[in-house]
Amino acid sequence: MRVRLVEGASLPSYADGIRQVYADVFSEPPWNEDPSAGDRYVERLAADAARPGFTAALALGAGTVGGFATAWTTPDVFPSGRSYGHVAEALGPGRVEGWLCGALEVDELAVSPDARGAGLGAALLSAVTEAAPDGRCWLLTSVHAEATLRFYRRAGWHQVPVSVPGRAGLVVLLGPGHPAARP
Repeated sequence: MRVRLVEGASLPSYADGIRQVYADVFSEPPWNEDPSAGDRYVERLAADAARPGFTAALALGAGTVGGFATAWTTPDVFPSGRSYGHVAEALGPGRVEGWLCGALEVDELAVSPDARGAGLGAALLSAVTEAAPDGRCWLLTSVHAEATLRFYRRAGWHQVPVSVPGRAGLVVLLGPGHPAARP
């Protein structure tokens, strides 16, 4: 499989593969989503592709999608929907503005269970974060996703030592080039 960046307008042609990877990955623990969540993700992806700074990478091989990653630029006015309000509450306005606004937010990264162990996750992450402004990138994940946390730590990401309230076990990670993550 090879990883390549894909324009948002091209994503619908890969919708079936993205849907399947999403369902396979996020129906596993600790996410435990219903497999139909893949349908909702593909629907949401169409709107996400219109966000400023949107980027997507796909792991493709033999006509199949083995993984994907998406990211976009966090707006200067920090959103309040989804988990954003909880993140703002946990970090406070100064850190949100200085660390997250204008930074690249990695929204989703998933590698099919059948394609794991070949470095695709690292390649997908690198592809979507390569152009992060001043190395500033961030993401949310679950503290219960132990394998996911180990993956990000190996990739040089740093967990912000603040729990995100409201949603069970969410944590903020800053990318290896993020100025706030540097010693």
